Amino acid sequence: MILLSSELEASHQSFIETRDMLTQHTFALGGNWDYAAGSFDRPLDEAHKVWLRIPFEVTDGTIDNSSSDTDASIKLGTPYVLKHLYNEGNDEEASVRLVGALFDQFQSPIDPDADIESKWVERAKDILQQVEKAMT
Repeated sequence: MILLSSELEASHQSFIETRDMLTQHTFALGGNWDYAAGSFDRPLDEAHKVWLRIPFEVTDGTIDNSSSDTDASIKLGTPYVLKHLYNEGNDEEASVRLVGALFDQFQSPIDPDADIESKWVERAKDILQQVEKAMT
């Protein structure tokens, strides 16, 4: 993980306005969000192994990604680049989850914080600059 300096850090924003603006820059609400915190994520590579992530915490209200009727406010954290390395193919030791009986065929990362090449850091910085211009 590589932290990136940004004008966005510690800024207070409307959740809906921020989500909608970042969606225009190919970000999505990260799958790890809850009603109090989360992140906006954008893949930097086609394989979706290198990501630019902008974390946030909810400072007022609660978020619901399926609704555009929230007045939640968020505080943006320090953006960072991360890289996950996975074994290719299906997990031979896949298991059935109890909740929903979903079949989990994908492997956990072999290195959830792999070394990140400088080209991805530079790409992330460029994207972050574009986002900063759009938000100011």
